[in-house]
Amino acid sequence: MEPLDTNVTEQAAQTLSDLRAAIHQAVVGQAAVIEQVLAALVASGHVLIEGVPGLGKTLLVRAMAQALSLPHARIQFTPDMMPSDITGHALLDPATRELRVIRGPVFTHILLADEINRAPAKTQSALLEVMQEYQVTLEGQTLSMPRPFMVLATQNPIETEGTYPLPEAQLDRFLFKVQIGYPSAAEEAAVVVRATAGQAGDQLPLAEVKPCVDGNAVSQLQQLAAQQHIDEQVIDYAVRIVRATRDHVGLALGSGSRGALALVRGGRAVALLGGRRYVTPDDIKHIALPALRHRVAVAPDALLEGRTVDTLLGEILETVAAPRM
Repeated sequence: MEPLDTNVTEQAAQTLSDLRAAIHQAVVGQAAVIEQVLAALVASGHVLIEGVPGLGKTLLVRAMAQALSLPHARIQFTPDMMPSDITGHALLDPATRELRVIRGPVFTHILLADEINRAPAKTQSALLEVMQEYQVTLEGQTLSMPRPFMVLATQNPIETEGTYPLPEAQLDRFLFKVQIGYPSAAEEAAVVVRATAGQAGDQLPLAEVKPCVDGNAVSQLQQLAAQQHIDEQVIDYAVRIVRATRDHVGLALGSGSRGALALVRGGRAVALLGGRRYVTPDDIKHIALPALRHRVAVAPDALLEGRTVDTLLGEILETVAAPRM
């Protein structure tokens, strides 16, 4: 494969920089979170954003959808929601006596699945087919999704009352699991100023977010990321990291092969965000936590010792030798 032209790569990095700046018009701080979400967009993957209520998860997703100038939809997950509320259903047309398919809110470009773990596993499973195969089967009909298509799901920690843990098959469909934490004191003060300046109530401060990237540009960015050069040694490094999760003390369950795929796809996206034409071992390491934290399970003994999944993955990254290039 021929390496990408430098000018094309630099233009792509500038487009992504403009998109990042547009999101920051609404979201204060959270630079690492925004970077990871943009990497998932470029890698044509889905993102699960986890954090306690009130940290701006929904604001981040809404700001990104608005900056992308793409149709988007929001589904508020609740315990009584049915799968048909997401994918759609068939309705008997009294005039023609034929079944007419009513498409659900999932048929969009950017889908915000808000508080996805508020719904039971049966409802969450409605997204399995669409996230993996970009299609929905209704009454025997296979309906394709518009492209680009991305699911941005938010969830509260599972310890929060009224939440259900996501099934492993559902978690594995997400390219990244991003954790959003508390802002610094200065960032929190800026959040308060921005959210209360000249407005009453809790309306999201999205007025300053201007569309700057359209669907064609997103598709081109995704194709460019897929063409990023990656050396066999870097691929081997990603595979060794994933294999190390399967016998690391403290992990009861290691990552499957999708973990290695996520590292490579994420590494290519990080390289493009940085304006480079090739993937480095540092790109793989940089994206390892969001790519793997939802694909492994911490052993009970490690939990009792207070060791987190990020701590254990950090130990693996320190142990697995990166290639020198």
